[in-house]
Amino acid sequence: MKNIVVQKFGGTSVRNLECMQQVLNNVRRPLANGDKVIVVLSAMAGETNRLIALSKQWSQTPDKAELDSLVSTGEQISVALFAMMAKDQGINCRSVLGFQIPIISDDSYGKARIKSIDDEKLVAMLEDYDVLVMAGFQGVDRHGRITTLGRGGSDTSAVAVAAALKAEMCEIYTDVPGVFTTDPNICTDARKLDRIAYDEMLEMASMGAKVLQIRSVEFAKKYNVTVHVRSTFSDEPGTLVTQEDNIVESLQVAGIAYDKDQAQVTLVGVIDEPGVCASIFIPIAEKQILVDMIVQNPSREGRTDITFTVTRADLDATLKLMEGLKSEIGYQALLSDKGVAKVSVIGVGMRNHSGVASKAFRAMRDENINILMISTSEIKLSCLIEDKYTELAVRTLHQTFVG
Repeated sequence: MKNIVVQKFGGTSVRNLECMQQVLNNVRRPLANGDKVIVVLSAMAGETNRLIALSKQWSQTPDKAELDSLVSTGEQISVALFAMMAKDQGINCRSVLGFQIPIISDDSYGKARIKSIDDEKLVAMLEDYDVLVMAGFQGVDRHGRITTLGRGGSDTSAVAVAAALKAEMCEIYTDVPGVFTTDPNICTDARKLDRIAYDEMLEMASMGAKVLQIRSVEFAKKYNVTVHVRSTFSDEPGTLVTQEDNIVESLQVAGIAYDKDQAQVTLVGVIDEPGVCASIFIPIAEKQILVDMIVQNPSREGRTDITFTVTRADLDATLKLMEGLKSEIGYQALLSDKGVAKVSVIGVGMRNHSGVASKAFRAMRDENINILMISTSEIKLSCLIEDKYTELAVRTLHQTFVG
């Protein structure tokens, strides 16, 4: 078998005929080298949102399995149209859907996880075709029902296929030229990174950087697949997401990320006794609500305040859950605030450099930005602030650490 190249193109790259023609130009490059190509396509820009809106016209609470069946048609349209166009240009190709490979997933509809991929069948199809045009974002569960992998799931589809075929690299094409040190829409000084470590990219993705879906980075790290993030509309090299060892000299800070999808919850006057945190956070976990930052204030007169953050979409469910547990937890008041955001300083070089926190706090102080909560890891420092200061905080921290 010849070398296999995996390329993924997002919604903006396939939004119309002109863009798809540019995609075809990118596919021709590895073909000219004699490689086989698997092209993973997303739905056309806006199509998934249109389908979700359509479902809500028919049902107030769309069944999740049926919704997956509906929204997966967006990718089916993309691959069929692209394959038609490619065949007209003399390319030996065919479209292939998730269940035809198959990509086996669990049955967590709307956010399914890939369990296995039939790599032998893929290789067999590549014996007959030079290009496989594969629908991203979708799989099939053990019951034979179509599943989807969550927003941005085509990234995960592509990296998982690259891992299954032991491809050395997976090319992720998008409408931006690579991964930047921060959001260039906020900070004009943001610059493109030539390389970024898996762990740094994981943190950037978890903070809302929309260049790559977080699960695709997890896959890449687990199976050591180098990911090349680059622009569909330029021949310029992009950013390599790779092993930390492959980055010759780790920068102290790789980038500044932010997340406005945050809400703060405070339980005031919780009885301070063993097991109280378990009484709060076990029921939250059982509802599959993700908690990020947690702060517990010092005890006073046998009571304490516990503050934590969830996504804004999970706030109402969290408050309802806490109200139902009031008698068990024994808090005096339940407070919440959607007007918060999280900014983070990220870099594997932070493992070997001290003083990052003090520099960040000093920079925020000089701009009169109050820090509400703090969390840290080996390669990340995150601060919760009022969301009205988000852009100022991003620019300030970028100037402080990246320049």
